[in-house]
Amino acid sequence: MSPLADLRLPRRLAAPEPGWTESTDVLVVGSGIAGLTAALHLREQGLHVTVVTKVNIDDGSTRWAQGGIAAVLDPLDTPEAHAFDTEIAGVGLCDPAAVRVLVEEGPARIKELMRLGAEFDRNADGSLMLTREGGHRADRIVHAGGDATGAEVQRALHDAVRRDPWIRLVEHALVLDLLRSADGRACGITLHVLGEGTEDGVGAILSRAVVLATGGMGQIFASTTNPAVSTGDGVALALRAGATVTDVEFVQFHPTSFVTAGVTSVQRPLISEALRGEGAHLVDETGTRFMVGRHELAELAPRDIVAKGIHRVLRATGADHVYLDARHLGKEFLEHRFPTIVASTRAAGVDPATELIPVAPAAHYASGGVRTDLHGRTSIPGLYACGEVACTGVHGANRLASNSLLEGLVFSRRIADDIARDLPPQADPAPVTAEPGWVVPPAIRAELQRTMTRGAGVLRSADSLAATAKELTRLGEQRDTPRNSAWESTNLLTVATALVASAYARRETRGCHWREDYPNAADEWRGHLLDSIDRRGTLTQAFAEMA
Repeated sequence: MSPLADLRLPRRLAAPEPGWTESTDVLVVGSGIAGLTAALHLREQGLHVTVVTKVNIDDGSTRWAQGGIAAVLDPLDTPEAHAFDTEIAGVGLCDPAAVRVLVEEGPARIKELMRLGAEFDRNADGSLMLTREGGHRADRIVHAGGDATGAEVQRALHDAVRRDPWIRLVEHALVLDLLRSADGRACGITLHVLGEGTEDGVGAILSRAVVLATGGMGQIFASTTNPAVSTGDGVALALRAGATVTDVEFVQFHPTSFVTAGVTSVQRPLISEALRGEGAHLVDETGTRFMVGRHELAELAPRDIVAKGIHRVLRATGADHVYLDARHLGKEFLEHRFPTIVASTRAAGVDPATELIPVAPAAHYASGGVRTDLHGRTSIPGLYACGEVACTGVHGANRLASNSLLEGLVFSRRIADDIARDLPPQADPAPVTAEPGWVVPPAIRAELQRTMTRGAGVLRSADSLAATAKELTRLGEQRDTPRNSAWESTNLLTVATALVASAYARRETRGCHWREDYPNAADEWRGHLLDSIDRRGTLTQAFAEMA
């Protein structure tokens, strides 16, 4: 029996009735690489698009991406090789068809991005400068500004969106719930926009299709590289609406987040994997390279293996960090290739040219999310998902480095093409039949984060997950009045519940999911846990074996 059997989740959020309504052809929720690329491709199809974003257009995860984008751009590289590396990292749970789509269509999407104005780093002869990251056996990572790829991609997409008068941008907007027509099709959302409409700013945007591109859920943990806005809003909305969510137990912990005094716990700075790709080494407090001998790629092993290696050292020594040694790369090289990292570490009092960089794993990327097919379609007609909020099947049990931005590029294009092929007329929202909504207090957020980190973080067990479930059940019994912070806390509770339920059910260690009491992968668990919320507000699960 699930330890979360007594926990009830809301099937809609408590909120005032919408005080204003707008209409558009397609509504895109999120303004990172997936959302903005989807909007631009939809405009190419002649559709009017509204993009809703939680704070400002540039406040999501995309701009923080340091490493780059993986794609086969070297004549000596092949899509088959990229697929092989992707599936090795995914530990048997990647969808081969989705991986083929990613690696075969990826190069064209990179070239489209360059035509939009993204400027990637180049060699002296003008060719693209390619590098390597963990899990890759070839140089296939394009980057910009050394370690500022995300910022450059976001700039190019932002500029392109601003140039198009038929893309309406709604900032400072928190999405609440999905609107559905009488036949069950997605037909818009309710949302809260600061300063709009009623005194509470709640309104509705009607649309002929809805695209979720809301990003990740890293804020369910106390230590994360995700920005404060990454509270799992899209996954929570989808669950409340009745959509299927899968693979949420596979949260990738980036091995090297920056650990030092004065760094906020809201978002830990990332020390890019590309730094290890250029030759930096992981060492313990004695200066020993502890990843050598653990894996053939040592520090460049897939992220789950490196994170586990670091965690073992931390457990053995009682320390809260290990070190990244980049001193041998030299001051000039570091400042040229990694200006963002050098600036941020120096600002905190650590000079990577002369000192070891203290690092530790932090929640980084959700490999699972709202389940989609190869065209980004969810289990609800008219509702699509792309980017980190989605589970396309590409990542399996562990995302390969720099495949995330590529996934956003590839599947946003596929979504736009699918929407344009068969977009129905606008439908009216059906009356809401779910029980009255509710929310939990904002004060539970910090306690939830600590609880999740302690019992459902890098290392898990039946006992730790049961204890976490007990705490989540207690937190879920509390109620509060509708407001932004309460809506976010309720979303965090919803996605945390799904993660803990799946992590408890999956009795094996695979990829990002590390069970201390089940240390090996098991063939009977080679499949996907599908989560949904039933009419009573209970989280339910099914298991789908791999084809």
